[in-house]
Amino acid sequence: MSTTSAAGWVLHVDLDQFVAAVEVARHPELRGLPVVVGGAGDPAQRAVVATASYEAREFGVHSGMPLRTAAKRCPDAVFLPADNAAYEEVSARVMDVLRGLPVVVEVAGWDEAFLGADTDDPEALAVRIRRLVTEQTGLSCSIGIGDNKLRAKLATGFAKPAGVYRLTAANWVEVMATRETGSLWGIGPKTARKLAAEGLHTVAELAAADPAELAARFGPTMGPWYRVLAHGYGDTEVVGTAYVPRSRSRETTFQQDVSERAELDRQVALLARRVARDVAEEGRAVVRVAVKVRFRPFLTRTRSVTLAAATIDGVELERAALAVLDRFDLDRPVRLLGVRAEFAPAE
Repeated sequence: MSTTSAAGWVLHVDLDQFVAAVEVARHPELRGLPVVVGGAGDPAQRAVVATASYEAREFGVHSGMPLRTAAKRCPDAVFLPADNAAYEEVSARVMDVLRGLPVVVEVAGWDEAFLGADTDDPEALAVRIRRLVTEQTGLSCSIGIGDNKLRAKLATGFAKPAGVYRLTAANWVEVMATRETGSLWGIGPKTARKLAAEGLHTVAELAAADPAELAARFGPTMGPWYRVLAHGYGDTEVVGTAYVPRSRSRETTFQQDVSERAELDRQVALLARRVARDVAEEGRAVVRVAVKVRFRPFLTRTRSVTLAAATIDGVELERAALAVLDRFDLDRPVRLLGVRAEFAPAE
């Protein structure tokens, strides 16, 4: 079985506070304490929060926040460095548990997957999944049940932490109509602000909007698509394929802002070489190279280039990254650099 049937259910499994939970499992003495994971684990250095335990979140700590800010909000937090290899290993164990069930598993990332299931009792299946994941991995998960991926994904938000929630066409209006457009999966804060500027504040208002007017304001593709999201329509197909990373990236945050072009070139070259080693281990050709620059204080820009031919050659990747850096107007101090190599689509 490779996809769900037309009458099947879509379940979205989301591991609760995944990275923090993995660290607590490795260090049981941290259970119940505010734990923050990010960078090298040193809040005195420039880095951002990768994840925070629920105990830390109660102090307003969240992903993407500078570690220094997290330390100010929660001075008693335990700060730990990120260990991606450990998270990948635990994630693989969880996905193996899910694949042992009579469902189709579409891995969406380290900590989440969509499941396609033909069952008369999706809640019972969800409870069983939660129990098995906890018994076999020690981790907790939340599960959203839907009649498509969009609703299942949103339902998980209502299920957290460690719960189960169903969101379908039957209760869509009741649950979602009065919520802000930013609550929809696929509409970020910037888009929500743009919609609000057009008088579209809630999901119900967006659902009732004129498609032609949305197309004129937001483009012929995205405008009508926002209205589709507001109606809760989404993909019902769950494809049982293993998670394949779409790219490999490396970045560095400078402890002191860098302005010298020679040093920026050197750092981009170093990052590109590290990415090239990751690409070599992956054994997949790269078709696009991107560079991210974060200027002081937090202005972030990304530029990219499509390669003339797919390659795994480290020299070519480094040359491309430096060429992309040339596209930036480096007229202000830089606090972060990143290099990303995007793979050719899997056949």
